[in-house]
Amino acid sequence: MLEYEQIQKRTRLLGTQLNLDYEHKVPVFIGVLNGSFLFMADLVKEINSSCEMAFLKVSSYKGDSSTGIVRELIGLDINLKGRDIIVVEDIVDTGLTLSYIIKQLKEKEPASINVCSLLFKPSALQTEIEELTYVGFEIPNDFVVGYGLDYNGLGRNLKDIYRVSTTPSET
Repeated sequence: MLEYEQIQKRTRLLGTQLNLDYEHKVPVFIGVLNGSFLFMADLVKEINSSCEMAFLKVSSYKGDSSTGIVRELIGLDINLKGRDIIVVEDIVDTGLTLSYIIKQLKEKEPASINVCSLLFKPSALQTEIEELTYVGFEIPNDFVVGYGLDYNGLGRNLKDIYRVSTTPSET
């Protein structure tokens, strides 16, 4: 679906926009694990100003579909009051997980929250995400793997992003 070179080019463009938008600020990039780790690593390499990084882990998936129930697995240990936050996501589809994350972050009283997602599935969105400001690619409502995205833990290491045509059998 997307080759590594396309991903890198778009990541550089997102980095350029973030550099302009956060000039003279010290944003906190919060990566949503596990899927965002490759994208976030490449994205922050494009940031020219000072920034901080943190991670959180939530899950609403089982297999290839969302359960709709978000469970926080690993929380943040950084003071976000008055800070500019950029949530880094691998993919936004239903928006339910991201909505939960944003609600939790707002309780920490940041100055601002924006979301930077590599992929966005507009046709799958179930809840509006006003903070979704930076999007790498809009894709159809297909299940995808590679470049951090997985199916039951597999496929994250693939350099490119692939559309899964059939759901792999459970082992």
